[in-house]
Amino acid sequence: MKYFGEALGEKHSALGKIIRRKDSIGEAKRLFFEIHRAVNMPQVYGTEQTDAGELLNRLSYSDYAIMPTKSDETIAWSLWHIARIEDVTMNLLAARSEQVFSNEWQTKINAPVSDTGNSMSDDEIMKFSKAVDIQQLIAYRNAVAMRTRDIVDTLCAEDMRRKVLAEDIERVALCGAVKADEESAWLLDYWAGKDIAGLLLMPPTRHAMLHLNSCGKIKQMLTTRKSFYRV
Repeated sequence: MKYFGEALGEKHSALGKIIRRKDSIGEAKRLFFEIHRAVNMPQVYGTEQTDAGELLNRLSYSDYAIMPTKSDETIAWSLWHIARIEDVTMNLLAARSEQVFSNEWQTKINAPVSDTGNSMSDDEIMKFSKAVDIQQLIAYRNAVAMRTRDIVDTLCAEDMRRKVLAEDIERVALCGAVKADEESAWLLDYWAGKDIAGLLLMPPTRHAMLHLNSCGKIKQMLTTRKSFYRV
């Protein structure tokens, strides 16, 4: 069952068909921004509401730290994971600049970790989800999305086929954004094989769609289940 962004799938498929075509850069950006706007909060694009905004509407702070079943994460973890992945790939790899995340952001969010969270255990996810300041976590994700919007706005057709550089993958590893364990390190090899178009088609779009769909599932279970795996 689709809980989030069902209509976005068709737009994403259309984007994938044209994103590397030199004569379609304008249309590709338009589709990207439509998808990116939907998977982010209204503040990012200055709109009244978005799909992501509707999804997070009327959630209590405690709702962000509930793991309904053993196969689920939490909404708080999902927002962190989406934001960190997008921050790393768009800034360190696509723009070859500095990531948004900093010691200041980590302190404001009250995040006990700084990496993408791929290898967190259930205990670690719950500890993280109860510790973080949800408003600051959402503010960080908004800041990342705004930076992505600006980066994509400057890209030209030739940039879409530009390969990710090995030295930038090394920067990701050195800054600790991706842990060296088996459950996380594969990301570096995955991103190393991408061009900029390939990055745009996953972290800031489809990756967010997939995890927000999981959040939609969790939100529905909050109203239909009487007991939860972890609270």
